[in-house]
Amino acid sequence: MNVLFLGLTSLFTDISSEMVSTVLPLYVVFHLGFTPLQFGILDGLYQGVAALVRVISGIVADRWRRHKEVAAFGYGLSAVCRLGLLAAGGTWSGLVGIVLLDRVGKGVRTAPRDALISLSTDPAHLGLAFGVHRALDTAGALLGPLLAFGLLMLVPDGFDAVFVASLCAALVGFGILTLFVENRPSLHTMSEARGATCRSTVELLNVPRFRVLVVAGTALGVATMSDGFLYLGLQRRVGFDEGLFPLLFVMTALVYFILAVPVGRLADRVGRGRVFLGGYALLPLVYLTLLLPTVGYVELFACLLLLGAYYAATDGVLMALASAVLPPHLRTSGLALLTTGTGVARLLASVLLGALWSWWTLETAVLIFVVGIVVAVALAGIAFIRLERIVDHEHATIS
Repeated sequence: MNVLFLGLTSLFTDISSEMVSTVLPLYVVFHLGFTPLQFGILDGLYQGVAALVRVISGIVADRWRRHKEVAAFGYGLSAVCRLGLLAAGGTWSGLVGIVLLDRVGKGVRTAPRDALISLSTDPAHLGLAFGVHRALDTAGALLGPLLAFGLLMLVPDGFDAVFVASLCAALVGFGILTLFVENRPSLHTMSEARGATCRSTVELLNVPRFRVLVVAGTALGVATMSDGFLYLGLQRRVGFDEGLFPLLFVMTALVYFILAVPVGRLADRVGRGRVFLGGYALLPLVYLTLLLPTVGYVELFACLLLLGAYYAATDGVLMALASAVLPPHLRTSGLALLTTGTGVARLLASVLLGALWSWWTLETAVLIFVVGIVVAVALAGIAFIRLERIVDHEHATIS
């Protein structure tokens, strides 16, 4: 039941956050007139600033074995930020400050939440458990843009109405977490828990399988375009009405929702590393859509289908991969370290893409990212193969 309640918490929280994130590109680029570079900086902060506090929150949760309380603080902080969006108005500094605070909340809650999922699940079914959670999480990502779309249709330029509705959804998610989610008793002793420090967290990189995940995840993150930029590029190429922009998030979330659980099962059966790399192998096809001579609604639909499949094969699967190799008393810290690497990488990717788009053209920026993701997938694949050989050799030596 813990996984289910955590999924419901994420469902309502994602309704809240996706209502904001889906209108944010529209709000700042078309309504406030930000340049691609300005949006790149803002989007980079939205993607990556959470990384600044993830390791700290992970260590706190591991040391005191209070995963729920640490996660609740993060969820509560993000809910409060919905009020800040109303107060910030259209000022650059105000928006940046609220985005920073909101992403700090996300950074605090993510690793303790994922640790609770793994501690509430049999190791053999981690892929399925994270798939179920991500399915509910993605249901929120599906409903959030729909609500934002509906509100903007009813009240053109009614961004304040979107922010108020977002606050209400965030409060419901926070209530489910505090009332129904339970801390899971850890098998490790208090002395082991007190051993969770910055040093012990960094030393997790000495574990070969975990080190490969951190390096591969970070390298792949640097070459990954944010959804906001991808959707802005699609809107530019297809030329559909700006009010339909949130529906791009809806289509991606719908595909992710449908595939999350079956792909999680598949990962448990055929190998999580293979499914993870297969998901990233879809991204070059997604990006190449923006380089086609003409882009219509057929190409747009295919692009969103592939993007949703990519998320289903990578997001929860990466956490399942890491949970299987991390010791329980450092589970939260390790997951935080991994998501810190990927979060910082996403921040750099957004700023880089915004700069490339401003200096040259969207097509040039996309081409550079296509080359980057192909190289990153190839190198990650080689690293995974070498790691499997090392593990097989160790097993053969022991036997």
